[in-house]
Amino acid sequence: MAGFETFDREIRVATEGLSQEAVSRELARFARAELAKALAGGASPQYDRYVNGRLGAPEESVIAPGPILYVFSNWPLVINAALAELQKRAPRRSGRFALSFIVLVGGQIVSEFSAIPSEAEVIITNFQPYVRKAEGGRLGIPRRRLFDGTKNAMARRFREVFRFETRFLDIKGGVHPMIPYHLKRSQGRRKDRQAGMPITYPAIVINAA
Repeated sequence: MAGFETFDREIRVATEGLSQEAVSRELARFARAELAKALAGGASPQYDRYVNGRLGAPEESVIAPGPILYVFSNWPLVINAALAELQKRAPRRSGRFALSFIVLVGGQIVSEFSAIPSEAEVIITNFQPYVRKAEGGRLGIPRRRLFDGTKNAMARRFREVFRFETRFLDIKGGVHPMIPYHLKRSQGRRKDRQAGMPITYPAIVINAA
């Protein structure tokens, strides 16, 4: 299943008697018309345009025979799939934890996934202070079965177009009112486990392959 989609169409232009410039204009016109059809048919409004291999070049700069290529982002598909898998695996005592996953891009929470650039790095974590316990198997979830298990499931499903990692991240204040959570008491000898220290947050990190 693709995470980023492309389309191409066979272009048949009657070139007899046309100049190189005229052929290029016809290619650009055709490409724009096909783009409009794709957007009207539900393609993501977030896409990258390549003209003769040049990212972001205008259609009118095409040199025949091209190509003009549109690469559509499909972040909504992969993010919603990951969120659904995380929620399925989440502890269900109150349901609060399952509703506390957040999606971050550039250090900010995002909810409009179709607007995420294709080259962005997407982070999914959970703002509850006991998120590390959930990942460590101390809330009834087998160890490595929440974020890491979801990462493995998503990697199998989208392996050709996305890269998935599991990381423990330092997340600064300002992202969410409950982040970062500071430990109330020491939890071992490590410096980062002492009372008053901010916790690190298990997360799935997603990039285009």
